[in-house]
Amino acid sequence: MTGTQRAAIVLLSLGEAQAAEVLKHMNAKEVQKLGLAMTSVGSVSREHVAEIFDEFIDVLSQPFSIGADADDYIREVLMQALGEDRANGLIDRILMGRNTSGLDSLKWMEPRAIAELVRNEHPQIIAIVLAHLDVDHAAEVLKCFPERGRVDILLRLSTLDGIPPNALNELNDVLARQFAGSANMKSSSIGGVKVAANILNFMDSGQDEKILTSMSEVDGALSTKIRDLMFVFDNLADIDDRAMQMVLRDIPNDKLAIALRGADQKVKDKILGNMSQRAAENLKDDIEARGPVRLADVEAAQKEILALVRKMADAGTISLAAKAEAFV
Repeated sequence: MTGTQRAAIVLLSLGEAQAAEVLKHMNAKEVQKLGLAMTSVGSVSREHVAEIFDEFIDVLSQPFSIGADADDYIREVLMQALGEDRANGLIDRILMGRNTSGLDSLKWMEPRAIAELVRNEHPQIIAIVLAHLDVDHAAEVLKCFPERGRVDILLRLSTLDGIPPNALNELNDVLARQFAGSANMKSSSIGGVKVAANILNFMDSGQDEKILTSMSEVDGALSTKIRDLMFVFDNLADIDDRAMQMVLRDIPNDKLAIALRGADQKVKDKILGNMSQRAAENLKDDIEARGPVRLADVEAAQKEILALVRKMADAGTISLAAKAEAFV
């Protein structure tokens, strides 16, 4: 058994109340990983449980430290491990007397439920809500809106730079009252083109392009900024070999030699690995022989290559399916 599986058995053996007290001291990734392990534990003999507890006691005797402030992940892992009915009461006991942000409470709702909750709100409010969700979660919520609504929401989200703390507090309080919680929000830096780009990376194939096309009709410069952030030069390392080989057919060697100056090693390896040995050697020689190159020239060459890649992707010649993983 892995360490995570053994830890899951320990917690399941402790009982709900004791296990909950342990979970709330763990950090985010630990609790999420442990919750998945708890759901998959099968039949374990008493002898095996005894062995695991002996090992646990040995580990416990050694100095260590664990994280804290993992309310969100406690809620998620308990839902997964115990089911909604059993977990709700336990969650209330764990978080009793502690403030929970109304906006943060949305993270535990189904995407369609969030969309229904805010559907009649102003698009600016919806944009703020999406900015507080994880990008994959926000993408699922955005899918629940009609296409025209998605464009309006994403336009507003892209231009979010900050909102007055009192306005954010007011929105948070409205949501908090619905979820029997309250909190004061001090940070007002949310949204922006990077968030919008990340959300679009998790939209279904084709939906992202429709939204960007519609956005370009309203604000072409903003649409271009988002598109640039959705797939950057370093992301070339993530496309498959066949796609890379097709791209390389249309890129002159001199342009490639300039673009690769200062590029991430993974990108260099990806490109050189999809060329013949002779062509790869020639490209290396070309890069070394050029000497210093202006940064502006490097960026221009990279943009030209990226434009070609996007054109081929839009035409369906190649796939950029790995682009979302690059932002996880």
